[in-house]
Amino acid sequence: MGTPPVEKPALLKRPGFTWLPRESPLKIARDYALILIGAILQALALRLFLIPSELVSGGVSGLAQLINAYTTWPIGLMVLVGNIPLFLLGWRFLGGPRFVLRTAVAVAVFSVFTDLPVGILPPAGVTQDFFLNALYGGLLLGIGLGLVYRGQGTSGGSDILARVLNFRFHVSISQSYLFSDGIVILLAGFAFGWEKALYALVMIYVSSLAAEAASEGSEIIRTALIVSNHAEEIAERISEAMERGATILPGTGAYSGAERPVLYCVVSRAEVHQLKALVREVDPAAFMVIGMAHEALGEGFKPLK
Repeated sequence: MGTPPVEKPALLKRPGFTWLPRESPLKIARDYALILIGAILQALALRLFLIPSELVSGGVSGLAQLINAYTTWPIGLMVLVGNIPLFLLGWRFLGGPRFVLRTAVAVAVFSVFTDLPVGILPPAGVTQDFFLNALYGGLLLGIGLGLVYRGQGTSGGSDILARVLNFRFHVSISQSYLFSDGIVILLAGFAFGWEKALYALVMIYVSSLAAEAASEGSEIIRTALIVSNHAEEIAERISEAMERGATILPGTGAYSGAERPVLYCVVSRAEVHQLKALVREVDPAAFMVIGMAHEALGEGFKPLK
């Protein structure tokens, strides 16, 4: 008798997108639970620490805080409306329908829970100390953002803009965040005073560290070595679903002497969990090592000059 064919994951097709393997209901429920909790934590950080102390968080939510200070328009509603054009602009750069849907859920939950607690939570926040607000607000905000990343989503706003700038103009992800958040902090300095703007910078730094810890990633570029007999299929999926390149290197097992291809690719922090899930779907028996690099130059990252 011949060897029975290996069953491949069931595939699901969406109009306008590539073929995607179906995820288990448990995995989907886990991802959306992380996104839900993360988005709520971000909203609480805004309501309890950042808004009462006039510390802007950067991105679309930071702009919403500035506008709210002069118009009293609901911050959550402005965040939701402000993300709509960014979604339309960055639809094709969000890594497929899963990433798009999860990012949309994160933005919607964050917007709702930012406006919902008005009148319930103390309007003056927990403390009047700017340093404590920057520290705990950044910590809570970063943990929430990290959980959203773990659920294979983003918080929208600057994340979408960073992907668009990276794809279209080869601006690095870190430079994109620096540009977008820097403009918001500059405007906050004129609106709320430079002392609060400086505390806002401390808060953003703390939130980035907390997000790194919560998502098991960092602002440092991630490198991945994948040993698998399905290297070509994994490389194809990385190209289609993540729009990232990969290199297949020849390899030989030291013990068995068998030839086994090795796949090498470089991804950003937010894409690490998406890459793990993709490799697991194609080849659960694959061996994978994820490392860190301080800089990536070339296609998809900073231009090589």
